[in-house]
Amino acid sequence: MLNTASPLARRSNVWLVTGPPGMGKSTLFSKVILNLRSRGIVVGGCVTSEKRMSGQRIGFRIRDLLTDDEGELASVTGRLGPRVGRYRVNLNDLSAVGGRALERAAKEADLIVIDEIGPMELTSPDFRRSLRVCITSGKPILAVVHERMNDPLIEELKGMSGEATVVVGLENRDSLVPEITRRVGSEISVRDTL
Repeated sequence: MLNTASPLARRSNVWLVTGPPGMGKSTLFSKVILNLRSRGIVVGGCVTSEKRMSGQRIGFRIRDLLTDDEGELASVTGRLGPRVGRYRVNLNDLSAVGGRALERAAKEADLIVIDEIGPMELTSPDFRRSLRVCITSGKPILAVVHERMNDPLIEELKGMSGEATVVVGLENRDSLVPEITRRVGSEISVRDTL
């Protein structure tokens, strides 16, 4: 149940989700996206997923939610692109899939979803420009932000979200799905009636 102490109690059109790795942020996002789509809300943007081989994470994929176009975000075997940890970021796919997904969502979607805005994504000037398009579009944004990331774009989003930044942990991750779905869904419904 949503109460006044909840970080989602403040009305806003920017909601941010953060938390330590492995807490279920992407799983939470997938469930929220399914719930919102079942309400007829057009959800656009991009999501990332792990790429594994023999149980080991070897990279990440990025997918456009409106077209299902997919590309490689980063890989341990990549030879080109900026290095983030043990991964090389594929700037071409990040721009062609991720950047275009954000700009398409700013034009066509009711809600812009981004999983995630982190060090890999922010190495790309094109992705940053596309994120700026989303911010200036005025459309509702639901995004996962890297827990310890300090960047002017993330700080701007945090300022826009006010108190609507949620930290996902073991104790709240299951209750957040209906809470976020309800809050985001009701905000979009209100905007549609204006």
